[in-house]
Amino acid sequence: MLQIYNTLTQQKEKFTPIDPGKVRMYVCGITTYDYCHLGHGRMLVVFDVIVRFLRASGLDVTYVRNITDIDDKIINRANELGIAFDELTAKFIDIMHEDEKALNILPPDIEPRATGHMAEIIQMVETLIAKGIAYAADNGDVYYSVKEFPDYTKLSHRNLDELMAGARIEVENAKKDPRDFVLWKAAKPGEPGWDSPWGFGRPGWHIECSAMSTKCLGNTFDIHGGGSDLIFPHHENEIAQSEGATGEEFARVWIHNGSLRIDNEKMSKSLNNFFTIRDVLAEYPAEVVRFFLVSSHYRSAINYSRDNLQQSYSALERLYNALKGLDYQAVSAKEGTDYESRFNAAMDDDFNSPEAISVLYELARDINRLKQTEDDDVLSLAALLVKLGTILGVLQQHPQEFLREGSQDVDAEYIDGLIEQRNTARAEKNWAVADKIRDELTALNVIVEDKDGKSSWRIDRD
Repeated sequence: MLQIYNTLTQQKEKFTPIDPGKVRMYVCGITTYDYCHLGHGRMLVVFDVIVRFLRASGLDVTYVRNITDIDDKIINRANELGIAFDELTAKFIDIMHEDEKALNILPPDIEPRATGHMAEIIQMVETLIAKGIAYAADNGDVYYSVKEFPDYTKLSHRNLDELMAGARIEVENAKKDPRDFVLWKAAKPGEPGWDSPWGFGRPGWHIECSAMSTKCLGNTFDIHGGGSDLIFPHHENEIAQSEGATGEEFARVWIHNGSLRIDNEKMSKSLNNFFTIRDVLAEYPAEVVRFFLVSSHYRSAINYSRDNLQQSYSALERLYNALKGLDYQAVSAKEGTDYESRFNAAMDDDFNSPEAISVLYELARDINRLKQTEDDDVLSLAALLVKLGTILGVLQQHPQEFLREGSQDVDAEYIDGLIEQRNTARAEKNWAVADKIRDELTALNVIVEDKDGKSSWRIDRD
């Protein structure tokens, strides 16, 4: 029985899809004006694992993750570079997809873009104005009237009066209430925009997601997700807009992943500890980075450090070592095992990936034990280890490929040649040459393992 922590109710709840056997899920995606940072990577991996597990549980999932391809940051960056905004977004959308592929993140079923949904956005704003929940200001902007939505802050559980005290009135006092937020922004001279009943302009950030999610999934859907930094104001405003326009519940369950910290500090360019996904992938294999990201519970803060990445490297190597030397690819995973039951029970408990990984460690340990006895079950258990790893998006490489993967200057062909020379020297009983080659391999952090007349090698990362 799947239990999910619902940010809306602040407790774990039994998950029951609106339509039996089907799940409709929307996740707020990337604003494409720059390279994705590692915090984006965590969000993308978290919801990829959630979708994989839901599908492995037999549910038919429609996964929507949007792209924000028009907003102030995009316009400002395009102006800095002297290029059109859509040229900028096209570049970084392609880069985002490359990063996702590297991290083995499956593409969403639907990936709507804000610029492709202007009709739906304008229609929703018109509905809100007609209902008296929004108003057009004299400056050409349209604002949402927070006081007209009694349930405002039901997701973030913030105090509405405190919001009033901390709010800032915009230029020309265009808002009726400092807490009101923009739905449609009048374009400044030279800025991109679209025609609307209120003049040439563009949507506010929040209304984009309300329009795209309801267009793709209906007025009410099962799960809405994103990073915890989006709870307020973005997701709070989405609820106000969507429920104000439709009069129906927006999303049943709200899932938010925790923040990513760098050496126990908040990631920030000003602190010079800002890492893009590409920065990290230049130093560590992508599967190690993904394993690091799934090794902590999705709701907890996760701390990026080289020590933690190295620990993830060693842990993943431990799992691959259990698979090494086994011809499990053509074998079906063993069914009805306690390992699979406990793995699924961990994931059913609010997607508890650290507990699920501990089951993988136990399974790897027992595979290693059975290797020594040549037990008939060892291959089907190895196939099970890969099957469960697939839900987390790991253990997808051939073991030998992963174990040989190391720093950027590792030359597998060169090492293979050295080992062949060593084997020839050993066959000729030329021990001095064999030992010299082994010393050279050791200097390259290569561990050679001889078994049954064959030699294999891996990188020593300890």
